[in-house]
Amino acid sequence: MKMNKPLITRSVIPNLFTAMNMFCGYLSMINSSEQNYFYAAWLIIIAAIFDALDGFAARVTNSSSELGVELDSLSDVVSFGAAPGFLIYSIYLNQFEVVGVMLSSLLLIAGGFRLARFNVQLIGFSKTHFTGLPIPSSGITIALFILAFYEVIDKPNISIFIIPMVILLSFLMVSKIKYDTIPKISIQSLKQKPFHFLFIILFIFLLAYTNYKGLFFIFVFVILFGIFRQLFNWFRKKR
Repeated sequence: MKMNKPLITRSVIPNLFTAMNMFCGYLSMINSSEQNYFYAAWLIIIAAIFDALDGFAARVTNSSSELGVELDSLSDVVSFGAAPGFLIYSIYLNQFEVVGVMLSSLLLIAGGFRLARFNVQLIGFSKTHFTGLPIPSSGITIALFILAFYEVIDKPNISIFIIPMVILLSFLMVSKIKYDTIPKISIQSLKQKPFHFLFIILFIFLLAYTNYKGLFFIFVFVILFGIFRQLFNWFRKKR
């Protein structure tokens, strides 16, 4: 038992970030039920920050473990599956009653299947790409959509995109489309994936100097890029 104490001690910090991720998702649902949609969307973004920090802390402390992977997945289901689903239901899809419930639940159900598949196929703790859209990307896309179009979401030219967006995000999570991971900060990874770092810098710039619409369209671009790259590779193999 004494040999396990250092690992247990080191894992406290990343697990604490994971717990905060889950708490933010739960708090987001409370705010959605109270019609505080702006704060509910922001709490999903904050949950994503904690989700990134727990992975970073696990690498720094060398405390990655199967327990941490399972706990992280449970947190992601809450923060990026249940919370965005309940948010989009509360703010728009509730008017469709049973159909609205079924549509909004797709984000939770597809996200759960996606995480289960990820955990089963995971070998080691490092990965170069994801199979299917990562559930945090889906949740963040929903949150940014709400933040960007919160005041005009009832207008037909905006609301018309909600149902297709929910269906597309749900399908992409359970698909086999390849999405790249965020590269770890190092000189070697900078040389291997310079465009990824340029994207991160652009993301930070948009966060600091533009409204939420810029961030939303950046996420839309990344999601669509994965689809077009998959189609391009498929046609190239056919030829």
